[in-house]
Amino acid sequence: MLGFIEKLTLNPDAVSAGDILPLRAEGLSDAAIEDAIHVCTLFSVYDRLADSFEFDIPDTRGFELSAKSLLDRGYV
Repeated sequence: MLGFIEKLTLNPDAVSAGDILPLRAEGLSDAAIEDAIHVCTLFSVYDRLADSFEFDIPDTRGFELSAKSLLDRGYV
């Protein structure tokens, strides 16, 4: 999956239906592949927004609080 996501990120025009076949052969469901594509897409958008709007990066304490929150409630 990571190789596929890397290709999707760095060379999206080269991605084809054939790139999905090895993922399916490894037992990944179409839903799991689609989820990975959605996460990749959202992170790419967020990254560009953060760069454009110069989002603040949390300090160590901020990252710790965020990690605790995610561990407690997950991605709701």
